[in-house]
Amino acid sequence: MLICKIRHPCIPARYLLIITEMGKLTTHVLDTLSGNPAAGVRIRLHHAGRLLVDTLTNADGRCDAPLLTDAPPGDYQLLFSIGDYFRTCGVPSPFLNEIPIHFTLVSGRDHHIPLACSPYAYSTYRGS
Repeated sequence: MLICKIRHPCIPARYLLIITEMGKLTTHVLDTLSGNPAAGVRIRLHHAGRLLVDTLTNADGRCDAPLLTDAPPGDYQLLFSIGDYFRTCGVPSPFLNEIPIHFTLVSGRDHHIPLACSPYAYSTYRGS
């Protein structure tokens, strides 16, 4: 038999048990120069100074699986090797080489971080 003692009886029980829910992290890359998904972009995901994922986008500009599932909350960085992608496509990319996106994962939510880019500009947002 499990017995729990409530130390603060005036606090409703629903606030006494805190469960950290974890979500998933996904991304995709759009080449705005051609208007097509960017296939073959190297993406690296870092957290707390550690490399967690090193992958390439598929023909749809997405990763074959979520970058993270059950992702703990905290600060992360996605690093997109976009200069290599454009050079592979035969497009000079003298301005952008790597695009870092620093972000914070919130507990219990899925995060989708798309990247729209050209050799000279990029845009991102928190998608759903």
